[in-house]
Amino acid sequence: MSAATQGSDEEFERAISVARLRLTRISPFFGTLALYARVIGTDGVPTAATDGKDIYVNPTFFASLPSDQRSSVLMHEVLHAALLHVTRRGGRDARLWNIAADVVVNGMIVFELALDLPADTIMIPELRQLSVVEVYHQLQTDPRWSTIVKRFGASQQDLLEPAESGEIGAARRNAIAEHWNAALRQAESVNRLRGRGKIPLGLQRELEYLSTARLNWRAYLWRFLVRTPTDFHEFDRRLIARGYYLESLKSETIRVAIAVDTSGSVANLELRAILSEVRGILAAYPDILVDLYYADSALHGPFPLTYGASIPPAIGGGGTDFRPFFAAMEAARTSGNGPAVCVYLTDGLGTFPLEAPEIPVLWVLIAGGINLQDVPFGEAIRLILEPDDQEAINGRA
Repeated sequence: MSAATQGSDEEFERAISVARLRLTRISPFFGTLALYARVIGTDGVPTAATDGKDIYVNPTFFASLPSDQRSSVLMHEVLHAALLHVTRRGGRDARLWNIAADVVVNGMIVFELALDLPADTIMIPELRQLSVVEVYHQLQTDPRWSTIVKRFGASQQDLLEPAESGEIGAARRNAIAEHWNAALRQAESVNRLRGRGKIPLGLQRELEYLSTARLNWRAYLWRFLVRTPTDFHEFDRRLIARGYYLESLKSETIRVAIAVDTSGSVANLELRAILSEVRGILAAYPDILVDLYYADSALHGPFPLTYGASIPPAIGGGGTDFRPFFAAMEAARTSGNGPAVCVYLTDGLGTFPLEAPEIPVLWVLIAGGINLQDVPFGEAIRLILEPDDQEAINGRA
């Protein structure tokens, strides 16, 4: 190694260290996360990129940036890696997925860290609160973003293709996920110790989709179903969904009304995913009484279900009207036999009642349905299937 090359390497390492230090001063959470990334200087990438495990940065490009943009470029790649944007792509279009992932991380960098980004960087503020899978769906289906997709579709990708496939690839993906899960836990711990409270909202939104979508929305359901003083915010949501905290949940029996949209607008795959999750709820929580309804333009049911029960065949296929279900819920409430919570699994494309019911409502909206903010009452979350979910659903059907 020549003296010039050695000096250049030392300058690059010093610049990376300064960028990390600056991130730590701005945000304990993001700064800690950046410490878990191995940064490699290379001329093999024009700017910066990640393979999900390591960060690759072109030293010449990095040296050309002002100080705050060095921190933002480093954080951009760290977030891609930590949020598993490389390994979560699956069979999706690589370029469109890269654009969607850039929209997510750039939104965090600008609105959470208040850092500048290099010129001609993709930003879609209207989508910044969505997860990468939701942004991807928007870019695929909403013609408003076609110009942006066309403009940035030819740009250099910074999510590098995984090197392996098959069992070796799966082992590598698992190792990467374990590494970044540990990094995220440590970053949250440091954030609390520094008195910064909860993690930034934009990042929290994306973290909810790190597991498969079915576990994410089930974690939401726990917050509605469990009427105990326990605060589940600090619990690992994946462990909640797997039933590891059941000893804390046996204090009382809960009655839940679940409506499943069986109208013609809900595809078979989404319907099977919804029914699979109804089955999962029944299997995971021992003290639960469920009144299951199938609903299209009419209401079918109820089908009383308890722990571990089988799901009856779906009924429906017509239009979508939410009013019959909520009329039945209001009648049950006034008779003193109402549920603790109503859960409606749908695409949201139907007729809503004019007045909100007096029972808490959780809407679980499948991809391709209405926007979450368009639900007139209750809380709405998104159920989005990952590419590998069809095999899992078929296996549980």
